[in-house]
Amino acid sequence: MRMGKYELGRTIGHGSFSKVKFAINLETGQPFAIKVLDKTKIIDLNFTNQFKREIRTLKLLKHPNIVRLYEVLASKSKIYMVLEYVNGGELYNRIASKGKVSEDEGRKIFQQLIDGVSYCHRKGVYHRDLKLENILVDARGNIKISDFGLSALLEHLREDGLLHTTCGSPNYVAPEILANRGYDGAASDIWSCGVILFVILTGSLPFDDTNLCVLYQKILKGETHLPMWLSQGAQNLIRRILDPNPISRATVESMKMDHWFSKDYHPPNLYDEDQEDIYVAISTNQESSESPTTINAFQLIGMSLCLDLSGFFEEEDISERKIRFTTNHSTKEDILKQMENLVTDMGFLVQKKEGRLKVIREERGENGVGSIFSISAQVFEVCPSLFVVELRKLHGDSSSFRQATPVMTTYHQSV
Repeated sequence: MRMGKYELGRTIGHGSFSKVKFAINLETGQPFAIKVLDKTKIIDLNFTNQFKREIRTLKLLKHPNIVRLYEVLASKSKIYMVLEYVNGGELYNRIASKGKVSEDEGRKIFQQLIDGVSYCHRKGVYHRDLKLENILVDARGNIKISDFGLSALLEHLREDGLLHTTCGSPNYVAPEILANRGYDGAASDIWSCGVILFVILTGSLPFDDTNLCVLYQKILKGETHLPMWLSQGAQNLIRRILDPNPISRATVESMKMDHWFSKDYHPPNLYDEDQEDIYVAISTNQESSESPTTINAFQLIGMSLCLDLSGFFEEEDISERKIRFTTNHSTKEDILKQMENLVTDMGFLVQKKEGRLKVIREERGENGVGSIFSISAQVFEVCPSLFVVELRKLHGDSSSFRQATPVMTTYHQSV
């Protein structure tokens, strides 16, 4: 089966209303995992909001320890999520088949888990269903957090600043969620991370019972029985994380200062990761040629505001983050050169990569705190005499984007 530039092969996973297929990009040979969803089943099972949320969340997240969403395609009856292919399977299967891991290996897994989770929290995303089944492992032993169907965003907080939806998997759910009085999404995610750490180091769950009522009573008490053969450092950290009081529970910041956690800790270089993802987010075409990128009919439909699939999944005003316009200027290089001259006069720094522009400027608010404002620009060739220019806000305030883009578009739209 073929979908656009992807050839779909064997089924590598199943969901309640989806299948995950192994796929190959026929242009690059790169492997992907494509989640195929039936539109009718999504509607019938009332999973529309959950699906929209997963798409919307994954579009926000670009981190080496989070499964990447590259693009979303659609036919009349199906939706195709093109995801990063992680070839090592679930962490759950690894623990179930081989048992607990060494403390050194467990530390590396846990460090990557906390890096990914803390990144989500900085982006205003709370996973709410962290468990071994939702953590994938690649061939190098690095982890990838997946399945954001139950995630929450800042907009889901109530007036008290808390989340109130009871969700998650029984063995991993935080006690404050069970108490049903509202909970901090970050603190509840950290609790689930503590359960994961316990499992990978001991091979068993800290809280378990066939009777849910008994299980929840154990979780609410937070009483764990740690094996004596665990190092004192690992035991102390687990106790601090599995604290039933979310206020005194360990935080990401305190964990990174912990002696056991910080051993051989190497944070990921997110700047380089962001640079790479900027261009992926602009276009899934990976050609490195300096010649104009040609849009096929499916991509052109996707770039139309009225038919943009992302508009179906988002409520935000698309003009707040990207603008597209057409021009019949002579060449792609000339268009980009004119833009470079304009933004340089506006005080921007310019970075070039494979015929794309990224313009950056440091801004300072009223309180004197500095922030980075940046825009990306890419030019697509529709036909020899017509180009589509896309300007996308990468970082910074939307008001600055609205001020900068008219200057960048006026020249070309008047040609």
